[in-house]
Amino acid sequence: DGAKAETHDALRPGGSFKGALESFKRLAKRGLAPEWVFIPTRTNAGEIADAYALAADAGARTFVTGPLMRLGRAARAWDSLAASEEEWREAEESLRARAAVTRGGPKLSIYPWGIQQEMVSRLESPQAMILVVPNGRAKLLNALPFAAADLKTKTLAEGWKAVVRAWKNPQVKDFIARAQTDASLLLHANECWDI
Repeated sequence: DGAKAETHDALRPGGSFKGALESFKRLAKRGLAPEWVFIPTRTNAGEIADAYALAADAGARTFVTGPLMRLGRAARAWDSLAASEEEWREAEESLRARAAVTRGGPKLSIYPWGIQQEMVSRLESPQAMILVVPNGRAKLLNALPFAAADLKTKTLAEGWKAVVRAWKNPQVKDFIARAQTDASLLLHANECWDI
């Protein structure tokens, strides 16, 4: 979450930049091809190009980033945490420029949109996957609170059919439409509502 310890550790209270970086390097040294995920915020967006260089030095296979997703802690602290569109554009430009001159650097994987557009896009064309959360529930998408099946009592095949059906449910369509203008709905992302 930054190219410097003080930036990372401020965003991840109780975390350790040094520990995360050392662990990452050990994974790369063992040939496990780790991916570096950079979550851009108002406080670290200016460090994205330096973080890419650090990822290259650490042996990253891929550098993954994109606009901050309005989920979890980010949704609760959006006004103080989110980079502006201009800050994100500048960060993305600096990242692409650094990647262009870094020989043998990690592949860039830049997600094109935020979570609200993600929901609209997935409603039109759902992912061919099931998101299973720690309580065993099969959800449609990380941003949606809907759980279509409980995989502690259903088979994976049954869960898949339930997820496919749920994407066509009017409640899901309505929630996604309302979330486009009412971002407070995103605060329910970690919940599991039966559908």
